[in-house]
Amino acid sequence: MLTTNETARNDIAGLMADMGARARAAARPLGFVRAEQKHVALMAMADALERNADAILQANAVDMANGEEHGLAASFMDRLKLTPERIAAIATSIRDIAALKDPVGDVIAAWKRPNGLEIERVRTPLGVIGVIFESRPNVTADAGALCLKAGNAVILRAGSDSMNSSAAIHACLVEGLRVASLPENAIQLVPVTDRAAVGEMLKGLGGNIDVIIPRGGRSLVERVQREARVPVFAHLEGICHLYIDKSADLDMAVSIAVNAKMRRTGICGAAETLLVDRAVAETHLVPALTALREAGCTIRAEADVRAVFPDAEPASDADWVTEYLDAIISAKLVDGVGGAIDHIEAHSSHHTEAIVAQDAGAVERFFNEIDSAILLHNASTQFADGGEFGMGAEIGIATGKMHARGPVGVEQLTSFKYRVRGSGQTRP
Repeated sequence: MLTTNETARNDIAGLMADMGARARAAARPLGFVRAEQKHVALMAMADALERNADAILQANAVDMANGEEHGLAASFMDRLKLTPERIAAIATSIRDIAALKDPVGDVIAAWKRPNGLEIERVRTPLGVIGVIFESRPNVTADAGALCLKAGNAVILRAGSDSMNSSAAIHACLVEGLRVASLPENAIQLVPVTDRAAVGEMLKGLGGNIDVIIPRGGRSLVERVQREARVPVFAHLEGICHLYIDKSADLDMAVSIAVNAKMRRTGICGAAETLLVDRAVAETHLVPALTALREAGCTIRAEADVRAVFPDAEPASDADWVTEYLDAIISAKLVDGVGGAIDHIEAHSSHHTEAIVAQDAGAVERFFNEIDSAILLHNASTQFADGGEFGMGAEIGIATGKMHARGPVGVEQLTSFKYRVRGSGQTRP
């Protein structure tokens, strides 16, 4: 006789298997649907989001109240919170995705062989994508819209903290699918918060999920990478560095440092470590740290930094590998661009790094020798975002090296196939 827990697990397994089968059935027609039809769906989704903004905000208020009751960290609460402006931005993002060139069928490369064979490499959808996320209801819209644009079906599993908000947003996405006469199962939201549903997705739902994309904290991403039986696009953390070179313009360096850390501290593109060339400790380090402190940031630093900036707290070894997601930054003096590169390669999560410099040689070395997904020159790390890259939006920033790296937008949600045209050739 089955126990109550075993019955519940079986029920969830059955629920998820059914969702997988329905997603696979929806994915096939999406692979060759007309671009115009997808455009209609996406524009209708954006309209529905704006029209239902009050209902979405009411659902979000429930999630925010639950988050406060359960003591969610400030960074999680910031990600969870929706405002009229954020809902408008989500709708704008969907319209931006709609305006992008349809990637499906795009000819990536073409060539002709000496025997007359004409070969093309052409973009195709990945198929069915599973997206598992926490505290980010906007991911519901971004992931749904991006997957649809790339011709994929998607199964979304929101965290319990954002379930009400995500469900309200998901209803708007389904409305858009319905307006365009596209299969409603193209974008599904897992209706339960039981973690067993995640386990079923990681098993691949009987071969029906082609790739998993986790977006959340370390524990979630580590679980996905450890247990997944399908490919994963993921990053563990955004331990992002900002290096101020001795050739940096002072005003620019200070402005970028404050923006990179303090614009939004809870996003993965926020700078967590400030590295400053030892040669400009007096001229550049102190003004940058002073501006950060005045903006409300706590500074943790080694003894040589505290010698010139006594307000800093002592840094531990753990600080160099911590994603604070808060108004805290670690600071260190390094011996030029070489010292910055050595520190970054030893401690980075290979997400995003930035250099402020006027010396072209220092910039070239920084770009050539650091192996992170995103590198910036004279710009804030907060630009590590698919929307800022002109991708309309992103599902996340992938830091692996296989298939997708950096912002995961519509092109990264495709694979490719070869089309070969002949005129009767046979192989000798």
